[in-house]
Amino acid sequence: MFAEMNTPTDLGELRHFLVAERQKTLSDTEWKFRLRGYGFHVKRVSDGVMVARIPKNEILGCVKM
Repeated sequence: MFAEMNTPTDLGELRHFLVAERQKTLSDTEWKFRLRGYGFHVKRVSDGVMVARIPKNEILGCVKM
């Protein structure tokens, strides 16, 4: 689903994807590992999660979690 997209245009879709993937995992570490497989790098910040595209570390935005 998400792996075929170059860059998501809607942060709502991205948030839905992140939440769905988080529910499949037991820990934040496992969740981050799964997301790296899809080409995303996530970092927890005070407002939620900062999401970037790998390998250029292109920041897509901050998603509230």
